[in-house]
Parts: sequence; structure tokens; C-alpha cells
Amino acid sequence: MIVAYHRPTTMEEALALLRREEPRARPVAGGLFVVPRAKAQPEPLALVDLQALGLDAVEVRHGRVLLAGATASLQTLLEAPALPSGLDAALRREMPLPQRGQATVAGSLMAADGASVWAAAAMALDAVAVWAPGAEEARTPWGDIFAWRERYRGPGWLVTGVELPLAPRVQVETVARSPADRPLVLVAVARWPRGRVRMVVGGWGPAPRLVLDGPTADGWEVALAEATAEAGDHRASAAYRQDAARALVQRALDALAA
Repeated sequence: MIVAYHRPTTMEEALALLRREEPRARPVAGGLFVVPRAKAQPEPLALVDLQALGLDAVEVRHGRVLLAGATASLQTLLEAPALPSGLDAALRREMPLPQRGQATVAGSLMAADGASVWAAAAMALDAVAVWAPGAEEARTPWGDIFAWRERYRGPGWLVTGVELPLAPRVQVETVARSPADRPLVLVAVARWPRGRVRMVVGGWGPAPRLVLDGPTADGWEVALAEATAEAGDHRASAAYRQDAARALVQRALDALAA
């Protein structure tokens, strides 16, 4: 239940609100994910609106990294002057245009589950969260955040931006019951110019899973089998997901090699 709403105009004010123990505070910008969940929870929550903090820019840094402000919309990111090759397709697959205009870069990642195409692509690209001053860490790979999400939702943590490297290409492949449905199986494979490969699989569970991060794709079949060994749920069996994921990874690798 939402018991308070704040719209700070400085980072210091926002952090002071987010560090309060009671009522527990949640940062919000677009509100697509946080507001419905906050209304449904019995726990009293205060919302801290970040829209007046100027965290909505998307810019290239040093010609190598795209820095997307935490409150920039996914549509703003999609329209950036430079993107890692293939990320545009992942963003379009994530959600339709009206929702992309409301969902924010950081909020959508923090709320993502295992069927999020955008989260899988970001993880494959080794995207990094940039924290507000005063956090215990300055930068954290999103894969670590997915693994320990409740810790990073605690008091004092606030993502100010997301860094995406521009060098790699990312290829996302999915299987779903229809083009409008969420994926039953998805894979995201990123390849760097010097050969590094990061492979992610998803479609179930609370977050995508890292399959491989190495100088080449060698050994991906064994790593994928381990990552999908317990992939079954009410939507699809583990055996189905294993077979589909193998085919999707091969398709992604072929596309990146072309």
C-alpha cells in the first residue's frame, strides 16, 4: 500500500528519503512496474519520484560506452544515436511502443524476470549499473544484481545510469506461442570484435541465466545443458526448453558469424 509520495529535486534529498527505514521507500519514474506492485502489497511504502533529477539522458562516453540515465525510457534508448548492434531488435521485442515510452531503463531491468528479452540482452552485453554517491559499490554488473536483487533494493541503493558497451554485437532469438506472447525460451548471445562471447538463456524463473562468458563459444553445449537442467515450469518442460535453446543458440551464433 502506498502511504506517501515524494518528488525530490536534488540527489541528496532523494537519497535521504530512500535511506529511511520507515516507511520503506521505493524509487519510481515511469511507474509501469513499481506502482501496481506497491498498491498490491500490504506493507506501507513511500514512492520517491526521480523524474526531477535529470537522469533521463542517453549519451556516448569516450566513443566506447553508451550511458543511459536510469529514468530514460526504453523508447529513448531505442532512439539513441548509437546502440550495440542488435539491441534495437531486443528492445522492440520486449514490449510495444506505448509501454516502451513509459518503462524506464533501470526500472525495467530491476523488475525484469527470466522472460525479459531486454534483460537477457543487457546481461549478454555485460551491462553495468552505476550507483548514486554513497552506495557501497560504484558500479555493478547487472548479472550480479539479478542474483542478489533484494539486497540492491534495500535502503541507500539507487541506480543513476546503465552502461552498455558499444563494441559487441548481440543476437536475441526467442520461441513463443505467438509473436505477442512472452517467450517460452530465449537466448541472447553477444560477441566482441576480439572473440569474447557471452551467452544468456531465459524464458522461466526470476531472471535470465548466464550460460557462458569466455574467449570463444567453445563448450557452450555442455554449459547450456547445465543451465537448462531444471528449466521446467507450468508453461513448458525442461526437455522442451533444452532442445529449443540448443537450436536458438546455434541460430544466434550463425547470425553473429555472418
